[in-house]
Amino acid sequence: MQQAEMVQRENWRTRFGFIMAAAGSAIGLGNIWRFPYLTGEHGGSAFIIIYLMCVIFVGLSIMIGEFAVGRKSGLAAVGAYKAHDRRWSFAGALGVLSGFFIMGFYPVVGGWSLAYMVKSVTGLLAVPEAVGDYFGAFVTSSVEPLIWMLIYLAINVYIVARGVQAGIETAGKILMPSLFVLLVILIIRSVTLPGATEGLKFLFAPDWSKVTGSTFLAALGQAFFSLSLGMGCMITYGSYLSKKENIPSNALTVVTMDTTAALLAAVAIFPALFSFGMEPAQGPGLVFVVVPTIFAQMGGVLGMIFSVFFFAVLTIAALTSSVSLLEVVVAYLIDEQKVERRKATILASTVMAIMCVLSSLSMGLLSGVTLFGVGFFDFFDILTDKIFLAIGGMFLAIFVGWFMDKEELRSELTNDGTVSFGFFELWYNLMKYFIPLAILAVAVMGITAIEQTSLMLFGLFIILAMMVFSKKL
Repeated sequence: MQQAEMVQRENWRTRFGFIMAAAGSAIGLGNIWRFPYLTGEHGGSAFIIIYLMCVIFVGLSIMIGEFAVGRKSGLAAVGAYKAHDRRWSFAGALGVLSGFFIMGFYPVVGGWSLAYMVKSVTGLLAVPEAVGDYFGAFVTSSVEPLIWMLIYLAINVYIVARGVQAGIETAGKILMPSLFVLLVILIIRSVTLPGATEGLKFLFAPDWSKVTGSTFLAALGQAFFSLSLGMGCMITYGSYLSKKENIPSNALTVVTMDTTAALLAAVAIFPALFSFGMEPAQGPGLVFVVVPTIFAQMGGVLGMIFSVFFFAVLTIAALTSSVSLLEVVVAYLIDEQKVERRKATILASTVMAIMCVLSSLSMGLLSGVTLFGVGFFDFFDILTDKIFLAIGGMFLAIFVGWFMDKEELRSELTNDGTVSFGFFELWYNLMKYFIPLAILAVAVMGITAIEQTSLMLFGLFIILAMMVFSKKL
């Protein structure tokens, strides 16, 4: 009886709870941090239009596929593939490994956002010209970033250890509405600043002259990575879905929320950026250097309040995504290794904390220590973002399009014919033919752009080894 209880899986309590949790997984640092700076670098709304097309034809299709694979098997990433064909266990294991490695650096950035929310009140904004130097001194410190990282990771542990309903679903119901409310407040302030209309023009008046091949590559990559695809999150969340849920409808809702959050973040940032005469193409430093400088220039209590709001949004977005990443690893330990949830959460998070310590210190004390030519932070980031995720998504599309039975998929996505999915044929052909080639293009160009050839070869070796030994996973 005790063993039966140990392996019994939870389901989402409500559709709203699932939507909030899945949207939270998708909405992360990629929406609030990466999307705005990519928009700035690639010419504004021309990039946004291309990005939206990629979301519709690639991102939505992959998400539907991941939900279907997860729910059909009732198992997380490794088990979901293995239930259909043991030889494909490597694809699920790659997703688990991706989530594990991402959690080797993601909580570090989550800790930064949590720290900046507090620091907005305690002196961060005192001297606008010093914000950039402040950030550099903070991230290279040996102790303070570690404290914030551990606090942030502890919040993740608390949520995931409580389970699917009491932990992840409850957190999503609270955090996601809060994120959108805070974004709307920030937008109201941003668009009412003097000169804000120039920022809106930049976002909504396309300049096609700035579009190049790299624009399409960046848009497809952002659409793919923003939606938490290829890392086992949506397969795992789909495995907790009731058989009564409408998968295509739910996927469309999650994708719409994710895209809306990215657009709202851009509208919150760019009008203020133009109002204070700053360049839109600010790169990755946009969030932790440029945006705080804007709030500092607003001055007084108002600037402080909006800085707190902004970094609260960033922290919430990071938290809901990292919770899903931790859950991918925990679900693997529960399903495949039969480890009890609390024990699995503590075990996984302990190893992740060690990796995060190395990642944080790689910017200061351990800056001279490298793996394959890069520090620990960049090692985990490049290995997942440039290699594992894209290839994992490509494997998912190939698996669904070429190795799963078409009629079984139709039955799964229509709940045995009780719900309508009029675009099934279009979706199936996209998954079978177009999407694998599109993702392969992103993967190849992303991998070949990696300057550290030894790291690239190491990542590809891991994937090849998983494929060879997949029968033992």
